[in-house]
Amino acid sequence: MSDHILIEKSGGVLTLTMNRPDKKNALTRAMYQTLGDAIDQAAFDKDVRCVVIQGNGDMFTAGNDLADFAAVNAGESSASEARRGGNPLLAALARAKTPLIAAVNGRAVGVGTTMLLHCDLVYVAENALLTTPFVNLALVPEAASSITLPSRIGHTRAFSMFVLGEAVDAKKAVEWGIANEVVPLDQLRAKARAAAEAVAARPPAAVTITKALMRDEVGIATRMDEEGVHFAAQLKSPEAKEAFAAFAEKRAPDFGKVA
Repeated sequence: MSDHILIEKSGGVLTLTMNRPDKKNALTRAMYQTLGDAIDQAAFDKDVRCVVIQGNGDMFTAGNDLADFAAVNAGESSASEARRGGNPLLAALARAKTPLIAAVNGRAVGVGTTMLLHCDLVYVAENALLTTPFVNLALVPEAASSITLPSRIGHTRAFSMFVLGEAVDAKKAVEWGIANEVVPLDQLRAKARAAAEAVAARPPAAVTITKALMRDEVGIATRMDEEGVHFAAQLKSPEAKEAFAAFAEKRAPDFGKVA
């Protein structure tokens, strides 16, 4: 279990808190594993009827730890081995049976945004800012977001988020259908908790079946696999090497020089 994920269970609600605020809740392999395991296990726990995902500090999550990506690109064996078998959180989101609620404060980068597309209710603080800068890093969308995001907000808006890295603020996230409601920061967790308790109070079988009927689990898993092949290839590409180097050196990347 990762020390950077806090797990609390009470009143039918499982709360998963990303707790790496000094690194802006950047997600490590251990954190992905802990989150994925917790979401999987919730389906078999009669005392859990809803899951809340939130982040400590001033940011929901900065997304994947770029040091991990850079290590894979550099061919470091331990890092490459850790990436095999896919991302355990994404796999868990694809097969999730328990309702998921997200409470988003500050920035939600990359997977921090794409995971929201698998949540059943999403509440965003007034300071929330959603970005999916995959192409900026010479990568491609993941978490089946290449189908879930366009289906939610339309092709042109999704393309702008993916390729141009357009940031979506809290108000726009609600207008576009990514989130349910903008909430004052000091009320965010209470709002998510109240919603989770309301879900937990509903007849569990009816809730579970309703969630399942609303999702194409097979289609989502299939697209995740397709994205994963391209993501893995791009992660080791010369384009990615230049993107990671430029990020580390705080300069603009020059993809024109990439062979």
